[in-house]
Amino acid sequence: LGGKCANCQAPISARYPIVELVTAALSAAVALRFGWHWQTLAALLFTWALVALTVIDLDHTLLPDAITLPLLWLGLLLSLFWHPGLTPPAPTDAQSAIFGAVAGYLVLWLVYWAFKLATGKEGMGYGDFKLLGALGAWMGWQMLPLILLLSAFTGAIAGIGLILIRGRDRNVPMPFGPYLAAAGWIALLWGPQIMGGYLAFTGLAR
Repeated sequence: LGGKCANCQAPISARYPIVELVTAALSAAVALRFGWHWQTLAALLFTWALVALTVIDLDHTLLPDAITLPLLWLGLLLSLFWHPGLTPPAPTDAQSAIFGAVAGYLVLWLVYWAFKLATGKEGMGYGDFKLLGALGAWMGWQMLPLILLLSAFTGAIAGIGLILIRGRDRNVPMPFGPYLAAAGWIALLWGPQIMGGYLAFTGLAR
């Protein structure tokens, strides 16, 4: 089609095939990681929801309830069916999922209000609370520190890069959802290995 709509001939942004290719690559990584198992389908739904949330948040600084809340409830529901014998290991159990959902929401809720009381400004949106709550429901409260550290680190690097390269105004809000989404996806696939490697490196695993 020469990069144009077949009907109106309007140019088609390169962003569409790029997002599709990235989604295909992430889906292939999920399939390789989980293999032929029902949890592969669950991980694919999780991945596609995070991709959609990332793009929407980048465009509109919005994480819609229509995606974050079903993602949270699905994580809680699936926690009833995970069991230790799964390969790769189950991401969480029902009790950890419930605590993860509550803790994930409350952690950023507390950060939001602490920042607002200290500065009079809103540091993040309510969608971020719900997304972290959903990630906690999928992976349990044990993975929340890793998700927060990964998202804060990547967000800080991206923010500094935008300021230095593009001269972005540091007072202009930057969506946090994409970094939470990326950290959550990494944690679902390799969270236990990352945590185990860190504990072994620091000697805390002894």
